[in-house]
Formats: sequence, structure tokens, C-alpha cells
Amino acid sequence: MTPVECLHYAMNLPTSVVITGCDSMQILEQALNAARSFRPMKSNEIEALLAKTKRAAQHGKYELYKTTHHFDGTYQNPRWLG
Repeated sequence: MTPVECLHYAMNLPTSVVITGCDSMQILEQALNAARSFRPMKSNEIEALLAKTKRAAQHGKYELYKTTHHFDGTYQNPRWLG
């Protein structure tokens, strides 16, 4: 999957905001291109995209912020909660 495909998928979800990190002008241009070229995805396009990413997404290997406490600041520092 390309970064633009990922952004298009995120923009297709029922959300009001999609935030992407932009650490260089090249990445900013890529994000702007994704926004400019976005159109709502058809159900067959979504199915094809999900099928393409199924194997990589199956075990959460690339989403440690969802599957571990590694990035959870309040878990690491419970005193912050009072």
C-alpha cells in the first residue's frame, strides 16, 4: 500500500479529521496530493485494500501503540493521574 492509499482510506472513514505527520516538504506535498485527489471509496475498493493489508495487519506488529503500553504515557507514569 502506498502512503496516499493509506490516507485515502483514513479520509474515507466516518471521522471529521485525519491527522498525518509532515516532517519534510516532500511528505507535506504527498499529504496535500492525497487531500486533493481524494474521492469517496467504493465498497469493492475498500475490500481490495483491506485484502491487500490483511497479512501485515493481522498481528498488530506495526501498531504497537494499539497493542502495547509502550507509548502510553499515563500507564508509564500513573502519578500523572493524581
